[in-house]
Amino acid sequence: MNHPMTILSVLVMTASISRGEDWPQWMGPQRDGIWREAGIVDTFPKDGLTPLWKVPVAGGYSGPAVADRLVYVTDFLTDGAKENDPGKRVELNGLERLHAFDVADGKLRWKYEYPVTYKISYPAGPRATPTVVDDKVYMLGAEGNLTALDATSGKVSWTKSLKDAYKVESPIWGFCSHPLVDDGIVYVTVGGEGSVAVALKAETGEEVWRSLSAAEPGYAPASIVEVGGTRLLIIWHAEAVNGLDPKTGKVYWSVPLKPNYGMSIMAPQRAGNRLFAGGIGVSLLLELAENQPTAKELWRGDTKRGVECVNSTPIVDGDYLYGVNRFGQLRCVELATGRHVWESFAATTGNRSANSGTGFLVKNGDRYFIFSETGDLVIAELSPQGYVEKSRAHLIDPSNEAFGRDVVWCHPAFAQKAVFVRNDKELVAYSLAK
Repeated sequence: MNHPMTILSVLVMTASISRGEDWPQWMGPQRDGIWREAGIVDTFPKDGLTPLWKVPVAGGYSGPAVADRLVYVTDFLTDGAKENDPGKRVELNGLERLHAFDVADGKLRWKYEYPVTYKISYPAGPRATPTVVDDKVYMLGAEGNLTALDATSGKVSWTKSLKDAYKVESPIWGFCSHPLVDDGIVYVTVGGEGSVAVALKAETGEEVWRSLSAAEPGYAPASIVEVGGTRLLIIWHAEAVNGLDPKTGKVYWSVPLKPNYGMSIMAPQRAGNRLFAGGIGVSLLLELAENQPTAKELWRGDTKRGVECVNSTPIVDGDYLYGVNRFGQLRCVELATGRHVWESFAATTGNRSANSGTGFLVKNGDRYFIFSETGDLVIAELSPQGYVEKSRAHLIDPSNEAFGRDVVWCHPAFAQKAVFVRNDKELVAYSLAK
């Protein structure tokens, strides 16, 4: 006779397995670009993938988040003309919105919206992926409106205008830093004197501390790493990479790293006690001390070393780093030296150089899923020996423009053995289960 607790344990395990894993924030559960679900396809069908469902949405660069059977995505609804000029702010009136769709069928469960006036370049919509932690979802709009809502009902818990609270102007390309929620604190990158990094209580939005000054805040999200028992809040603004005490905002160390155009975008990536960051014109590897919160420079990038990331964050895999360079080259870099091992345009821009060429990398097991700016999803093996493409499927059409070409610059979500992708017209779900 089976013991009741044994039966209960089996049922719980079965429910957990069948339910699958969530993707509750930018770059996944641990914000590391690793998709840890098993039972995923090795190749796509020859005639492509069939959508599970699709729903209309408006414009935005933000990726979807998936948590507790809901898919969250933000957008911007406007009747105005969305002119894209990297050096020009465009004024548009519209509604910034957060939708919660059912993961199974795409039905709308709730929607939150508010009027907003954009005065930014590339005004398609929000940039930051929603962050879902415990029972709340945190939304950051392109003009700095930060809102915490009940994740199930959409009821607003609190809202805060970062522009008003800290007396700052929006960065030219909008507020982009995906909210980081850790131990009851929301970390956001704002700007201004002494308030580039801001910590807020997750329950109330009340300020805990503010820290750092820079001419521009940049666009990179905050991240937390732990080295030698010390937890560090990593903030890369437009002038330097910084290590802070997450509890107090005290600056432990600061290393200059000034990308062109103030474009600090990627989240610095940790590999053991080393930390990599790179943007247009710059890249850098730091060594973080294990016995005290200090950082030492190991190498800086040049024409033969490093990778200049723009829209996507690279992934460290063993002794190597894989990232997309400024003109769309997917590049393999030897982490210890920064040496270029190989590069390829195949998975990103289609074998051609393109300004800010983009592909979003996600690792699953021993292979990578790469979502190209062309709307293709590629399964590839990446190793120091080279790029080996295994399969490719077209998921969604590019609906935006950049530098004279059509692009989709939105990081997908990989959850429930499925992929969720969006452009400026629709959100689409595809099963990737074997």
